[in-house]
Amino acid sequence: QSTLQMTATHSNYTDPNKLKFEEIKILGLFQEIGSVSVSQNNVAQDYVSNITYDSVRKVAVIRGLQLELGKSYTIKWTEKSNDNERFDCHPSPDATKEKCEQLGCTWEESKNPGVPSCYYSSSNPYSAENVTYSSSGIVANLKLDSSMVRANDPNTAPISTLRLEVKYHLNHMLQFKIYDYQNPRYEVPVPLNLPSSPQSSSQDRLYSVSLQTKPFGIQVRRKSTGTVIWNSALPTFTFSDMFIQISTRLPSQYIYGFGESEHPTFRHNMNWHTWGMFTRDQPPGYKLNSYGFHPYYMALEEDGNAHGVLLLNSNAMDVTFQPTPALTYRTIGGILDFYMVLGPTPELVAQEYTEMIGRPVMPAYWSLGFQLCRYGYANDSEVAQLVEEMKAAQIPYDVQYTDIDYMERNLDFTLSPHFAGLPALVNKIKAEGMRFILILDPAISGNETSYPAFDRGVAQNVFIQRPDTKEILYTKVLSREEYLNLSVVDAQFVFSKFGAYCALPDFFRNSTVEWWKREIMEVYDNSNHSKSIKFDGLWTDMNEPAVFINGAMGGCRNDLLNNPPYMPYLGSRSAGLIHKSPCMEGQHYLPDGTPARHYDVHNLYGWSQSRANLEALQEATKERGIVVTRSTYPSSGKWAGHWLGDNTAAWDQLHKSVIGMMEFSLFGFSYTGADICGFFQDSEYELCARWMQLGAFYPYSRNHNGKGAR
Repeated sequence: QSTLQMTATHSNYTDPNKLKFEEIKILGLFQEIGSVSVSQNNVAQDYVSNITYDSVRKVAVIRGLQLELGKSYTIKWTEKSNDNERFDCHPSPDATKEKCEQLGCTWEESKNPGVPSCYYSSSNPYSAENVTYSSSGIVANLKLDSSMVRANDPNTAPISTLRLEVKYHLNHMLQFKIYDYQNPRYEVPVPLNLPSSPQSSSQDRLYSVSLQTKPFGIQVRRKSTGTVIWNSALPTFTFSDMFIQISTRLPSQYIYGFGESEHPTFRHNMNWHTWGMFTRDQPPGYKLNSYGFHPYYMALEEDGNAHGVLLLNSNAMDVTFQPTPALTYRTIGGILDFYMVLGPTPELVAQEYTEMIGRPVMPAYWSLGFQLCRYGYANDSEVAQLVEEMKAAQIPYDVQYTDIDYMERNLDFTLSPHFAGLPALVNKIKAEGMRFILILDPAISGNETSYPAFDRGVAQNVFIQRPDTKEILYTKVLSREEYLNLSVVDAQFVFSKFGAYCALPDFFRNSTVEWWKREIMEVYDNSNHSKSIKFDGLWTDMNEPAVFINGAMGGCRNDLLNNPPYMPYLGSRSAGLIHKSPCMEGQHYLPDGTPARHYDVHNLYGWSQSRANLEALQEATKERGIVVTRSTYPSSGKWAGHWLGDNTAAWDQLHKSVIGMMEFSLFGFSYTGADICGFFQDSEYELCARWMQLGAFYPYSRNHNGKGAR
């Protein structure tokens, strides 16, 4: 309960005009007022008060009072416990009353499921200073009030001074960026298509931007309707080295996007749901972070106008939706770099977003036809027989694949003796008008007696390294599938004991891209022509990057990076960030030579490989071709298409494939599809028949299933 004490210092004064206070305005109130009581000399006064509350401005007004001048009063009010206005102060799963209060937050359990028990009860500790407005944007410093800092781990202690830059790039697009201008931090090295200088005008801009200086907040308003589409004047904002958080109120409940995760509906459920994002070898599953990383959403406002918001950040993160409606971002590195496009129609939002990140790749015409693949072809004779049986059954199809079966012990750029006739078979089906797509995984075996691709890679220094010794960061994959059938409980034991040492190419390096192209060219144009595979497209799997042990051989050496102070809401929280992934301290080198931690660029791995794949494909074939990738990031779509991964032969997966494709359309991918009839498990006749009917309308229409499945 809050109290306002009004004391008359000259209580014997009687106002001849009988002036009265009839209204009290309370600023900075985070909850709506539930009840008001007024007393004079401990005697309750009977007033019928009218209370209004502006949740955007945090202002409450109490009207209907009759407080006479010259008299003393005590006004008390209680704030409504509005679950929707609670912003989670302890998002980790082990919240307790003691831990909550140590953070300076309020603990109050709710009867409603999903509502946080630990929530912020005060404003955020930053204020905007030295604000400069110009025709092209706003610049301000954000200063931390140290007296308001909550107890934190040293690695999540807020940075004292930040810089805010708002840029009005175009009439329909703006950027707002928050960063530490005194100490350089990692920023995403993905180029966007932005004007060299802002090209908007105040009269034509679709938006207006205002700052709340204390506590700090940004407000973006659509000028034509007055709708506030972003408002971050909320208590959650904090910016530290390994924990950055910001919340915004949303203009409606109609939010779409964020991925890659399996969502049961296209429109997000705003009832206290959190989604993690971190690329991982994870088949589709509810609330499980999967292959791609897309911190982007499109919102429909109540009047049907639309806008899109991208957070250009590549560190592990999660987002929480609540029915306020509001959205909270939490990321564990980098900076906050937001881009907003104003539409105003959903179609224009898609056009404006892809104008910024890059238009989707134009696939070859033939790649729009039906395609056939499976994991587990025994030899090239089986593939040849399949082609003939498809022709005999008069089933039209345009593209044939082989999975990793064609390789010698799953080694990239090799040909198994069981598939010695594959090059001739590819030439034959191409002469008949068909096309062929080849699979490549990024991991390169490192414990072969002689493996030219690895040897040349070592010579050209193309692999991810340990930062302290500059040695190759070796992890493991399986080179012989029979080990997958071993009956043991601990898969990590199997993989570490029987797996092959492997090195992961660092595709940020220009030297790696050139090495990768050379290896692909040798597959296409081998000096032994009988081994030249004249493929038409490339399919990349396992490029999250995925490995078969957690971390690396010899262990990881930086526990802080692999088990950060805040672990986002990921499917592998208990295992840290290294679940089926390499160590986070692994060192990359950006094209300009700047070192980068795997911790920062893990989610860009598939993005960096897709460009190399497309360039290699087109240099080899001299045709447009197509690249299909499993791991993606904003702008990957300008180089590659995407399939939705290792799904299951189940009716719900058929339904959810449509949702996944619609989401990737938002993300800038036109060439998408799911494994028709399902990858895992046997498919029922009715399910497969219906899925083939649906799959005919997938832009990427491929029937693909797993080893041993029917």
